[in-house]
Amino acid sequence: MKQFKIIVEKHPDGYVAYPLGIKGAVVGQGDTYEEALADVNSAIRCYIEIFGKEMLEDDPPAIDYY
Repeated sequence: MKQFKIIVEKHPDGYVAYPLGIKGAVVGQGDTYEEALADVNSAIRCYIEIFGKEMLEDDPPAIDYY
């Protein structure tokens, strides 16, 4: 399976995770970092099964940090 960069954010009520390089919204969440990561991995697999690999971007978007 293709590898994705996944952003995990800590929020007051838990964690939110989302991958870069997928067209559309794919998000995972959980009470812990590990739960959010597992949830987003499951969401990525489901997304690819439903929409196909053609929805994956060839090059992940560039990220600028300020």
